[in-house]
Amino acid sequence: MRVITLNANGIRAAVRKGLFPWMLAQRPDIVCLQETKAQEHQLPPEALEVPGYAGYFVDAQKKGYSGVALYARKEPDRLVRGLGWPDIDAEARFLQADFGDLSIVSLYVPSGTSGPQRQAVKYDFLDRFLPELERMRNDDRKYLLCGDFNIAHKDIDVFSPRSCANVTGFLPPERAWFDRVTDEVGWVDAFRVVNKAPKQFTWWAGWPKAWQNNLGWRIDYQLISPHLAGAVQSASIYKEQRFSDHAPVTIDYDL
Repeated sequence: MRVITLNANGIRAAVRKGLFPWMLAQRPDIVCLQETKAQEHQLPPEALEVPGYAGYFVDAQKKGYSGVALYARKEPDRLVRGLGWPDIDAEARFLQADFGDLSIVSLYVPSGTSGPQRQAVKYDFLDRFLPELERMRNDDRKYLLCGDFNIAHKDIDVFSPRSCANVTGFLPPERAWFDRVTDEVGWVDAFRVVNKAPKQFTWWAGWPKAWQNNLGWRIDYQLISPHLAGAVQSASIYKEQRFSDHAPVTIDYDL
């Protein structure tokens, strides 16, 4: 099973940059997108009529903002659109598709980059989401959480731990939260099962030469239930084309 996750930073812009021809060439089973920034009725045909796939969308109330999507070869048994939290669900950050005993989630964690108020929203989300992660970890389903977590977990996940130490997304409380997710709750960072190398980044800031010099962050993940760790076959970050300020993360599973 091949799963791709990407923060599209605007699905209509990603369409213009050639995302869907590339996606079809990869023959994925599931594609999770975040930050679609469009209502479903605004989507171009390339995003709505993808040969061999059905698309499912959750749109933010605010136009041009947030939003998650999931494309699947097989029709899900069930869809869960949102977490049941009115404030977060208004921002369209969670979409779960169930296939048998496997649940795949497209997740977009809030960013704190716009200032202290949004950082407080982010911390509140993390506090509320941890019990959800504990619940999912302990039920009888297998889970695969794909998305932009807006947190770089380890020192090797940023271009310079020293430079990034006081930047949202690499702040000590955010990293400590991620420690709890993996070390206490037991979720597994699927990419790191097969690739432990440094400088494996998925997002680059807009300032000059960040992309060219690979001064990036790894903030896009596929977190999996621990008993799926042995199913991870390969993991890659695609950087030959740029569809967004993020790069697609592709992971193959033997399921």
